[in-house]
Amino acid sequence: MNFIQKLLKRLFKHGKATTSSPNTFGPEEAREILEQLYLQQKIPGLAIQVNREGSPVLNFGIGMANLEETIPVEAEKTVFRIASVSKPVTATALARLVASGLIDLEDPLQKYVPEYPQNDIRIRHLAAHTAGIRGYKGKEYALNNPLDIEGGMKLFLNDPLVFKPGKGYLYNSFDSVLLSLAMQRAARIPFADIVETEVLKPLGMDNTFVEVPGQPVPGQAISYTRFAGGFRQAISVDNRYKLAGGGYLSTVGDLCLFGEACLNGQIVPQALQSQFTSAQMIKGKSTWYGLGWQLGEDIPGAPYYGHIGNGVGGYSNFFVYPEQKMVVSILINCTDPKVQPELNEAIGALHDFYSFQP
Repeated sequence: MNFIQKLLKRLFKHGKATTSSPNTFGPEEAREILEQLYLQQKIPGLAIQVNREGSPVLNFGIGMANLEETIPVEAEKTVFRIASVSKPVTATALARLVASGLIDLEDPLQKYVPEYPQNDIRIRHLAAHTAGIRGYKGKEYALNNPLDIEGGMKLFLNDPLVFKPGKGYLYNSFDSVLLSLAMQRAARIPFADIVETEVLKPLGMDNTFVEVPGQPVPGQAISYTRFAGGFRQAISVDNRYKLAGGGYLSTVGDLCLFGEACLNGQIVPQALQSQFTSAQMIKGKSTWYGLGWQLGEDIPGAPYYGHIGNGVGGYSNFFVYPEQKMVVSILINCTDPKVQPELNEAIGALHDFYSFQP
């Protein structure tokens, strides 16, 4: 079981919802939980935004975007690495291409990427992580090589599949590398331009960017790694080859805009969105993953879709609750800070509180 799957199984374990005493939990409790993470030196900085019924109901920053220069996090402005929360953005761009007829989920990968030797993989398999492609080996998680998407494919081009396509589930970012290559060849424009044209511009996500090493964007937080004595700046990485799976920068506000658009059918027709946010089944069992979206239910049974992200210098939670019409976005400027239980508590408190609101 990989990192993300383990986190999904633990999600909300420590933030169990209740149907009594709604005044005992809520935004104040959530803020206290999150502030303690900074005071206990578990995170350098954090931003959170919660939208409900189309409007922000909570938005604040905690800690530092830059420890060395004591620049605080500003939720409205601070830009973070969003890691695998890039995958739902990619999935939405894919859905837009599907809706326009440029690509089909049942198309074979080799229609677009004939140089990839495995001939049973379909576009759907890549989006669902059921293609059988292996995960990272060694230092591949933190490469700092200026690879384009084709160059990234060469990392695993000749490796055998872990299982036959459609016969298993293995979450990884190499699926997204192939998916983005197929998308850009189908659309005949660079993958980043597809996302810009189909998702970012239509939604006004003006603070979402491709990260270019050595060219920080305005408001970009310094990325850190936590160690026994505190924090140090994270090692340099170049995520452009795996942009689709973990290379974007964004703000909590932009991600909430994105979540709202998914809720109201603004960007993808609801019927197609439902296909992407429905769990795939393998041997009669749910993978708890759709097409680019992680899926689940919290303790009371309220469904959500979204993603957890963990990358070098960035950690993210992004969840959409269709029944409560609520979107939650949390971004941290640190490689896996081991605080998911506390985030679960804070999100659980917020979910409980807003579930009681009319």
